[in-house]
This record gives sequence, C-alpha cells and structure tokens, in this order.
Amino acid sequence: MPPGTSPQARHFPRRNRLISGLSLGVVVVEAALRSGSLITARFALEQGRDVFAVPGSPLDPRAQGSNKLIKDGAPLVENASDVIAALAEPLGHLFREPEPPSFAPRSGNAPDTDMDTRKRVLAALGPTPTPMDEIIRQSGAPVPQVRAVVLELELAGRIHRDPGDRVSLLPA
Repeated sequence: MPPGTSPQARHFPRRNRLISGLSLGVVVVEAALRSGSLITARFALEQGRDVFAVPGSPLDPRAQGSNKLIKDGAPLVENASDVIAALAEPLGHLFREPEPPSFAPRSGNAPDTDMDTRKRVLAALGPTPTPMDEIIRQSGAPVPQVRAVVLELELAGRIHRDPGDRVSLLPA
C-alpha cells in the first residue's frame, strides 16, 4: 500500500503473501483457528516454503491453530535450533552462521586524499545542510575520499552532521 495508508484488515493477507514468499520458512508461534497467521502458513505451503509450529496449551484458544498445524504435519518447534536444523539440511553449506568480521586493519585501503580534494569538498560545504551525494557530485572526487575528508572535518569540529546524511559547515 502507498505510504500513509491506514492499516486495514483486508491488506494483511496481501502483505503476508509477500512475507511468506521472501522467507525460507514460516514459524507460527500462536494462532487461533481463524487467524492471519494460518493464512500466512497456507501461503507459505502454496509457495513451497517450510511451515513450523510452536505448540501451545490445548486449553488456550489462541494455540488451537498452531496445534492443528502440528497435527497436520508441521514440525514442532521448541527453539531456534529446531528451525536451523530443519533448514540447514536442504540448503547444505549455504545455511550456516557467518564468520565474525575481522577488525584487523587492512593495509593499502585508506583513501589517499590530496589537498585539492580537501579544497573541493570544503568548497561544496556551506552553513546550509548539504546532502552527501551533492558534496560528492560537486567535488568530483571518489566517494571514499570525500567521506574521508568529511570524517576528518567532523573530527576537527568543523562540520555538523544533520539528519538524512546531510552535512553543514560550522562557522570558523
């Protein structure tokens, strides 16, 4: 729906069809017998996605839908590792925890900014907040160099960062 559209019950199935289509699987945590969660689960099955269910008390009407999914063959989920194990098998090595990023400094990656670039970035700045894209365009310098100069100016207390990736020059 376009931005600003007020939420309406009839819009949720359309959104949920998109969500289930983008997902590898759907986990239903709590669902009454007539709930949007079951509609999403149905969409997921139609799209060939896995559907999982977290069991609930048989006395709780809010768990009747998820319990019915389990009766109908959905795998019972007690924790996240149950879902990961089920999805890891068909995806093989593609579905695993990513390696933590290395924070070791890399040599040769720091942008080399010359005085000319610094002058062009300063010339593009003013007291009015300017979008970073405009500063990059006006300076004609590569993005990493412009960002490095702007960071230098920020650390020196010469500029102010404004919302929306905008930058304004502070009075000297």
